[in-house]
Amino acid sequence: IEVQIRMRLPDGNIISPVLFIPAAERYGLMPMVDRWVVKQSLRTLAHLQKSGQVPAISCCAINLSGTSLGDERLLGFLQEQIALHAVDPGTLCFEITETAAITHLPNAIRLVKALKALGCRFSMDDFGAGVSSFSSLKNLPVDFLKIDGAIVADMLNEPAHRAMVDAINHLGHALGMRTIAEFASTPEIVETLRSMGIDYAQGYAVGRPQPFSHPAAEPFPV
Repeated sequence: IEVQIRMRLPDGNIISPVLFIPAAERYGLMPMVDRWVVKQSLRTLAHLQKSGQVPAISCCAINLSGTSLGDERLLGFLQEQIALHAVDPGTLCFEITETAAITHLPNAIRLVKALKALGCRFSMDDFGAGVSSFSSLKNLPVDFLKIDGAIVADMLNEPAHRAMVDAINHLGHALGMRTIAEFASTPEIVETLRSMGIDYAQGYAVGRPQPFSHPAAEPFPV
């Protein structure tokens, strides 16, 4: 599973992150948002693991923003939260974007290596969305390579996009990574991805978003 944040208004309406994450980035709030998401996710995972939830969650992906990657205190915070909630590190996968990793490469390498030593896994998100760098993949020992959804979404109608998906899949496998295709929204896309040898698909054809927080999440600090 992948944890996706939403904002609930007082009237109960839900706001998509595309509407509030840019504002959080603009006003320097993303490190606070990331820490809140990590705390709530680990709190929920600890509850589910102790209650013997069936089926068990084998991998929970949590996104980290580029701003947080640039914070040298992030590693200590994550180590502290994992220990505090006694969550099995092997069930955690932290997602970082290629752009953020390149921008904060020394911190990103330090973070990835330290948390992988604990048993955590890492995923490079949105690969192919920008100027994809082979050197960034060589320097960062991530476990999963996520193919950008914009490429996957219309791969059945765009031969160039299908070729890009295929190329990224072969690159990931050559580097010992598992590949994940985002925006797998139809059974036809899923079958095509399977025939291409993609390891995992993520999208509405596989599963739709559903509430994750249990027990109830703590209010976001204002």
